[in-house]
Amino acid sequence: MSAVLSQAAATPEGAAFVIQTEPGSYRDRNGCVFYRGNRIFRGLSKAALENWEALQRAPFFEANRKSGKIVDTWSVDPQKEGLAEGSWAGIVEHARIPFISYPYEWPFGMLKDAALLHLDLMCQALACGMILRDSSPYNIQWNGVHPVFIDIPSFAPLRKGEPWVGYRQFCELFLYPLMLQAYKGADFRPWLRGRIDGIPAEDMRRLMSARDLLRPGVLLHVVAQSALQQRYSSKGVNVKSQLATAGFDKSLIKRNVNKLADLVAKLVPPPIKTEWSDYDRTHSYDEKEFQRKLEFVRAAAATRRWRLVWDLGCNTGTFSRVAAEHADYVVAMDGDWMAIERFYQHEKAGAASRTILPLVVNLADASPNQGWRGAERKGLAERGRPELTLCLALIHHIVISANIPLADFIDWLASLGTAVVIEFVGRDDEMVQILLANRDDQYDDYQPDIFRQLLAARFDIRAEQDLKSGKRRIYFAEPKAKL
Repeated sequence: MSAVLSQAAATPEGAAFVIQTEPGSYRDRNGCVFYRGNRIFRGLSKAALENWEALQRAPFFEANRKSGKIVDTWSVDPQKEGLAEGSWAGIVEHARIPFISYPYEWPFGMLKDAALLHLDLMCQALACGMILRDSSPYNIQWNGVHPVFIDIPSFAPLRKGEPWVGYRQFCELFLYPLMLQAYKGADFRPWLRGRIDGIPAEDMRRLMSARDLLRPGVLLHVVAQSALQQRYSSKGVNVKSQLATAGFDKSLIKRNVNKLADLVAKLVPPPIKTEWSDYDRTHSYDEKEFQRKLEFVRAAAATRRWRLVWDLGCNTGTFSRVAAEHADYVVAMDGDWMAIERFYQHEKAGAASRTILPLVVNLADASPNQGWRGAERKGLAERGRPELTLCLALIHHIVISANIPLADFIDWLASLGTAVVIEFVGRDDEMVQILLANRDDQYDDYQPDIFRQLLAARFDIRAEQDLKSGKRRIYFAEPKAKL
């Protein structure tokens, strides 16, 4: 579902919860998000409307909206738009995000930059007497490699003496995952995919060794947080009310936010070399053959303008950039997180693309529909089907490494309704021989003639070319015309 708000914002307590009230409609505590064609609207409650009006008056909102750090949002007249206002006090419209992604699909740098954007907006809001009540990375999406905050109703006036109720959520969904990878070298993505509320403080405390207690932020944000939660969780104590009564000062929130920003900015992943992170420099093509492959992909991509392109097994993005020359948006996916991290950092350091989104996705175990009734977080195809899909140096990993039948993979591609640029890597290729070296060869279907038959049965082959003296063959194929 390629809409800007395809999942609800998490509550300060961390429970991201939506109720599907009707097809294409989602309700949270701030209102109801609904869709009309390609447009996205949100109905606002009376309190949410008052907050929206206060936000519009805040100088930081307009500045960040213009720069693209906050999603473009505007009030609409329900009668002029033909919308039933119903029980809502007002309705706003949001700009579209090209493709929704989730924190468990982001490399380290993307989660870090999302955290820094959240903290920066917190500081700006505090200066204007407002605060972000929620602290969820699900409230941030991407235009290419540019993070965009999308949960407008999370901004609310800061009442006197009120604490930052989103601090715990920030730790569990932003800080702890980043610490886990920076301090322990452990992949945070399975934790975020497996638990929508993130990593609990108690679990994070157990993961920290005695030596880790000396690392920046661990004692204050992990050990102390865990101890406080254990102390108050079973006693029914309203900590928020107690802090407000005691007169919690806004300067304390600002100090905490600033220290968190300094801490997050210094976190870096360990220098781990992954299996495919150097593939763009160590691939088995010589320069002449690589250029032939590059020109074939460029010619296929240039046959038309594509709304959405997927690059599956993109590595560090060489062919994603070629496709982007002829596409409105490219979603580039690879299961190697370090390759995607390098891709992301390269895009940031250059022209900072707004049309290429790099994601960590293992295609054999891609993100499924998850959450309440499978409606909060969507699978890949539900978020936007591609018009063109690149599958370069991928098929042997799908069939041999992931044990997915060749016909099943081709059927899946056909079900997307996409054109494809797909490369078959033959058995005499050194990369296939490496994969087969330590396993029983049970892949009778992995043959060039069988591959071509399967492809031709489901697609119209428009062009094909041998590579590496016939060890590989690349195809451009389009969906069969409907009769």
